[in-house]
Amino acid sequence: MKKIAVEQAVGMMLGHDLTKIVPDRYKGAAFKKGHVIRKEDIPELKAMGKNNIWVMEMESDELHENEAGIRMAQAAASENDFIFEGPAEGKISLLAKDGGMLKINTALLEELNDREHIMIATIRHNTVVPKGKLVAGTRIIPLKIKEEEIVAVEELCQGKEPILSVKKLQSLQVGILVTGTEVYEGLIEDKFSNVLVKKVEQLGSMVLDTVFAPDEDEVIGEKIHQLLERGAELILLAGGMSVDADDMTPKAIADAATEVITYGAPVLPGAMLMLAYAGEVPMVGIPACAMYHKITSLDLVLPRLMAGEKPTRKDMSRLGHGGLCQNCEVCHYPVCTLSR
Repeated sequence: MKKIAVEQAVGMMLGHDLTKIVPDRYKGAAFKKGHVIRKEDIPELKAMGKNNIWVMEMESDELHENEAGIRMAQAAASENDFIFEGPAEGKISLLAKDGGMLKINTALLEELNDREHIMIATIRHNTVVPKGKLVAGTRIIPLKIKEEEIVAVEELCQGKEPILSVKKLQSLQVGILVTGTEVYEGLIEDKFSNVLVKKVEQLGSMVLDTVFAPDEDEVIGEKIHQLLERGAELILLAGGMSVDADDMTPKAIADAATEVITYGAPVLPGAMLMLAYAGEVPMVGIPACAMYHKITSLDLVLPRLMAGEKPTRKDMSRLGHGGLCQNCEVCHYPVCTLSR
């Protein structure tokens, strides 16, 4: 690299983008890589604070930042799942080609980012993303790099679970079972099922039916079996999940289950959530807070079930790190600290 005063650079070709920043208005490349400096460019370069520029001299075993960025993106993720945009100022942006659940191989991501001169930044693991969502960006830190360093990145990623992938959400037939004698007998109006229907439909699944049961574990169990017989692929049980004497939903779920993953989740709100399975069909006992809180433990678990995953006890335990909702005045989930 040679540092040359801009007045002496006329006729020379830029080896990298030159960024222009206008506070609160603009940030971008005013001069692109490959631009040949002209005499009339000098006043603008000086106004940008560019009194000197770098002239790049590439060796045969080196890569420019643009080519390096492209190769890192291709190593980290498949173009079947992502659109690669750029390079722009050396950066490659990765956008989800289709909607689904973003999966991050965090161990491999950390290993890659531990290498000097290399970086990939992503949004959070297990975030549900729409088509076209920006999910990651990658570049090298210097303007050029030894090709062997990029080859090492490619070899590190080869044959492993990709750093970035998108898991398509399945369209499931969902049974909703609202428990509570007061609702069953019409003493109070059901307001829970509408909340759950919206969540199910927003994730691309369909409600098979909404049924009701009093606070009697045998009746709740019968309703569970009826939904299973009708082809429910996921059952959401709303209400009756606390430690009150009348709350029989956890017992009914446990009696109907072939496997109980957990009763309780390290998430607030939503600590009383229960996850169990009747054969291959997940059953989720949902605490009452999900009726009036926008985001609870249910919203951390439901997309994973619809992506065909079976969370383990350890997966549920990990939700505790970042599992405390901040109850922001305006909810920006999933752009927040709540764990996924």
